Amino acid sequence: MRSADESGRLRSAAGLRCQTDIDADGRYRWRVVAQNGRVVAVSALAFASYERCRAAFEEVCRRHAALTGGVQHTAEANGWMWIVRDESGRRTIVSARSYERYSTCRVAYSRFRELLRELGESGEVPWSGS
Repeated sequence: MRSADESGRLRSAAGLRCQTDIDADGRYRWRVVAQNGRVVAVSALAFASYERCRAAFEEVCRRHAALTGGVQHTAEANGWMWIVRDESGRRTIVSARSYERYSTCRVAYSRFRELLRELGESGEVPWSGS
């Protein structure tokens, strides 16, 4: 949900938080969680430390304009997912779920890119837990 700040600018990042998870190999991944508790995006990369994981997401936010991506078919099912790639073409962020419709996935991708832009411009990433 979007809310307006003091300048009247819409803030779609309101209520958003970032969390880290440890995978079976002991490596860290981040995920972005919306105010309603739904996971919006996850890291496509794993990191050796909690600190590096956090730093990687904050860097993605700062460098949002240089990132590419889009919508594609899922590999394992009939559906759509979105991805974000870094400057070298490596997957860095993926949608947390697949979408039945291309148009719905495209809207979700656009909203996430707007969130990255807002987080990058604000310089404040809302972390919760570790």
